[in-house]
Amino acid sequence: MSEKTAIYPGTFDPITLGHLDVIKRGQKIFDKIIVAVTDNPNKKPLFSVEERKEMIKEAAKGLNVEVDSFSGLLVDYVKGKKCSVILRGMRELSDFEFEFQQATVNRQLAPQTETVFIVTSAEYFYLSSSTVKEISNLGGNVSTFVPKGVEKRLKEKNRQKSR
Repeated sequence: MSEKTAIYPGTFDPITLGHLDVIKRGQKIFDKIIVAVTDNPNKKPLFSVEERKEMIKEAAKGLNVEVDSFSGLLVDYVKGKKCSVILRGMRELSDFEFEFQQATVNRQLAPQTETVFIVTSAEYFYLSSSTVKEISNLGGNVSTFVPKGVEKRLKEKNRQKSR
């Protein structure tokens, strides 16, 4: 039997406990998950792609996760990895419209590709990387939203900005 792999794409700026929830729950379905960091040109990331990859590797230690990065079309990356499944987390109703549109376009571009959605656990449905960055930037405590290593890096970024 062949290994069933899913690609979990995103900016992960930074990875949150909600992202980890999707990864852990995805591992109940898939043998391996490739967390694929993209440098979305429409977003202004706080962390570099390499920093985000490092944080994900640290946070996902002990899980069957490969961490990678890509640019360009997701379906091209998926084909290049010889994979056919995209894993996406769904937080709230407002995510549905965007995610449905993306899945439909991806399916049109690559009919062999399927998108699987995992609804985020209730304790994380409100959580986003943007919210975490805003709280941290304003000096708030993000320890219940992100892994310890991410919290440390956020504090360091805030110190660097205040210099």
